[in-house]
Amino acid sequence: MGKQYGSKLMSASEAVSRFVFDGATIGMGGQSIGRCSMALAHEIVRQGKRDLTLVGCNLSLSMDIMVGAGLVKRTENGTGSLERFGTAFRWRYAIERGLIEVDDYSHLGMASRFLAGSLGLPFMPSKSLLGTDILNKKSFDNGKPFEMIDNPWNPGEPVVLLPALMPDVSIIHAQKADEFGNVVVEGFTTQEPEMTRASKAVIVSCEELISTDEIRRNPDRTTVPYIFVDAVVEQPWGAYPTSTYRYYEHDEDHLRMYQAAARAGGEAYQEYLQKYIYGCETFDDHLELVGVKKLNELRSIMAGLV
Repeated sequence: MGKQYGSKLMSASEAVSRFVFDGATIGMGGQSIGRCSMALAHEIVRQGKRDLTLVGCNLSLSMDIMVGAGLVKRTENGTGSLERFGTAFRWRYAIERGLIEVDDYSHLGMASRFLAGSLGLPFMPSKSLLGTDILNKKSFDNGKPFEMIDNPWNPGEPVVLLPALMPDVSIIHAQKADEFGNVVVEGFTTQEPEMTRASKAVIVSCEELISTDEIRRNPDRTTVPYIFVDAVVEQPWGAYPTSTYRYYEHDEDHLRMYQAAARAGGEAYQEYLQKYIYGCETFDDHLELVGVKKLNELRSIMAGLV
C-alpha cells in the first residue's frame, strides 16, 4: 500500500512481467461479460505465468482462457460463467477431471473476504452463507475456508467468519485513468474497490488516459486512488470481447465462437489460443483480427444504449 506518486504508465507486457509471477494469487476484475481484463489476461497467457490462483466473484472469460492454457492450479470464487452464453467450459472441464482445485463461496462471501483484506482484518463476519451447502465443503488444502462461532452477545446465534483475502496482484479494466493511477470506473464496480485496496499490487488497463487536472476537477468520480495502483496500461478495447459501459457492447459472435471452441476442447481450443493469443504479439494485433468494422459496430450499439 502507499504507492509512490509518479507516472505508472507502462505496456501490458512490462506490467505483467513486473507484477505477475509464477504461483501468484490474482484478483480478477470485471463480471460475467462486462469489463473483464482481457488484454491483461492475454498477456499473462502469452508470458506463460504458471501455478496461478484466481480469485473473484464471477470468474468469467479472462479466467477461462488461463485455465484453458493450463496456467491455473486453483480458483476461489462464487461462479464461473459467461452469463447467457453458458458456463466457463475449460474451467468446468478442469474441475471434472481434477486438474484444478476449487473453493466455493457466494459472491457476497468473496466480496466480504476482499473487504476484510482491505481493512487489515483477519476475517469478516457474515450470515449470508447460513443454510447453504457451501458450509458443508472442505478446502482442498485442508485449511479452513470459514469458521463458525456463536454471536458473543447472543449465544446460540450462529455467525460465519470468512478469511481475509489479499491477492498478490489484481488486474482490472476501467474506463479512465490518469498516468499516476487514479482510476475512474463507470457503471458497475462489483468487488473491485475492495479487491484493489486489499491487493499487494494492482495493474489497471484503461480505455482512455485522462489528465490529472480532470481527476482533480471531479474527485468524487475516482473509484480507485493512485495509492493502490502500481501500473497503468492504456489499452482501448481492453475488455473485448466483453463490454465496457459507455464505450462498446460485448461481441456476441466472438463469445459464441469462443464458447464453441472451449466446449469442444482439444485441437479446436488450441487453434483458438494460437490464432487469437499466442499468434498475437500484442492485444492490438488481436484487435486487428477482429477488424475495424466489427469494433465500430459494437461502439455504435453501446452508443444507442447510453
